[in-house]
Amino acid sequence: MRLFAAVLPPARAIAELRVAVTNIAAAPGLRWTADAGWHFTLAFMGEVGEELLPDLHARMERAAAKTAAFTLRVHGSGHFGERALWAGAAGGLDELRMLAERADAAARRAGVPMDQHHRYTPHLTLARSAEGTDLRPYTEALAGFEGSPWPVRELSLVRSNPTRGADGSRYEVVGAWPLGG
Repeated sequence: MRLFAAVLPPARAIAELRVAVTNIAAAPGLRWTADAGWHFTLAFMGEVGEELLPDLHARMERAAAKTAAFTLRVHGSGHFGERALWAGAAGGLDELRMLAERADAAARRAGVPMDQHHRYTPHLTLARSAEGTDLRPYTEALAGFEGSPWPVRELSLVRSNPTRGADGSRYEVVGAWPLGG
């Protein structure tokens, strides 16, 4: 199964962001991700064999226990080249990065073959673009977005399904652990 570790924003944060993107959501050349799929990916694992799941779950639980709860808010925007438009994060970024490092390390120690390590960029993917779409106008339109702060209290392990569910999401939480034990 295809897995990743993530922080899932609460419904209130998603609703605020939905209001902010409503004015640009009809933009041509963008495929918007479903609100139900908005999340902050911490560590993408790709395909993970069933035999690794017990150890992976135990290690994710330990990673979560070592990290105290922190506050986050959705903030601003950016883009990865011409591929993806995203919303950023503000608040407990050091804690978020540490949680990402711990989730990555937990996966590696459980035997998940992870891609080469790279600097973590906190982001929530809003839309993907058709090749050649200039994302700067959309980034500028969302640059001043400031969501309300919310407490991050949980590390989630999420499965990416090939088809969308009834809520429009391709994602299913298969494990969740409280931060700080």
